Amino acid sequence: MAEMRVDAVVIGRNEGQRLIDCLRSMQGAARRVIYVDSGSTDGSVAAAERLGAEVVALDMSQPFTAARARNAGLAALAGDGAEFVQLVDGDCVIDPGWIATAQAFLVGHPKAAVACGRRRERHPEASVYNRLCDREWNTPVGEATACGGDALVRRQALAEVGGFRDDLIAGEEPEMCLRLRRAGWSIWRLDAEMTLHDAQILRFGQWWRRSRRAGHAFAEGAHLHGAGPERHWVQETRRALLWGAGLPLAILLLMLITPWAALLALIYPAQVLRLALRDRGPNRWETALFTVLGKFAEAQGALEFHLRRLRGQRRGIMEYK
Repeated sequence: MAEMRVDAVVIGRNEGQRLIDCLRSMQGAARRVIYVDSGSTDGSVAAAERLGAEVVALDMSQPFTAARARNAGLAALAGDGAEFVQLVDGDCVIDPGWIATAQAFLVGHPKAAVACGRRRERHPEASVYNRLCDREWNTPVGEATACGGDALVRRQALAEVGGFRDDLIAGEEPEMCLRLRRAGWSIWRLDAEMTLHDAQILRFGQWWRRSRRAGHAFAEGAHLHGAGPERHWVQETRRALLWGAGLPLAILLLMLITPWAALLALIYPAQVLRLALRDRGPNRWETALFTVLGKFAEAQGALEFHLRRLRGQRRGIMEYK
């Protein structure tokens, strides 16, 4: 059996049974398991302690972010950490073979900083929103530009770039991966099962909030790194603002001149049709519809970021969880 060279950092807030399942899946797979709690009120801290995890409770006087939680977990490993750290959200269960597979890959590729695999939704049949998440997780195999919240990372590489940005409320992993790639490291998506995720997005409002956070992340990422050669999230921000704000505003203004301008709104069903016909994946019509609809939520998040930036407010619109 390979030498255990992996610790784990699990983050969560009020995950309930999902956290218990997550921590149980880590038993025997990692040398040390750090659970970072962001103000849970459901007994998560006690449950984690019973399962043998070392608990770090974040200061509730400061806004919670996933980035802040991950940094706190990594700091808890300082001085006695393994070579690799498995980062995982508390609503995920680790596949039994994942850590050994990812560890072997990183050992064999010394310039690889991050290895991630296939994250799947536990209940894609429960809602259209869960299905959209499951499809989102299915990223191309091979060298990648970014990872998600679940990944095996090389501690040396993460320390070299200073870890995550504490103040990002979303999009912290792509931003960190961008800095890793600029430092000469690589990010890889392996053809292997990694985690089973339980989004539990059952209502439209939950999906809208998630899409709004994505728009905020796009705008903040473009603000931080959009001028670089990667043009980080510049295109995503422009699309959101064009489809979710610019076109609707233009149509409304033109309607003040002529009511026939309302026909321009047909560009939206036309875009749904175009995306669906171009798509070769499953559930292409619902994916196309929510891709277009999501631009309105993303535009809201992007505009809120820029308004707060103009007002000098550093924090984002929503805390983690």
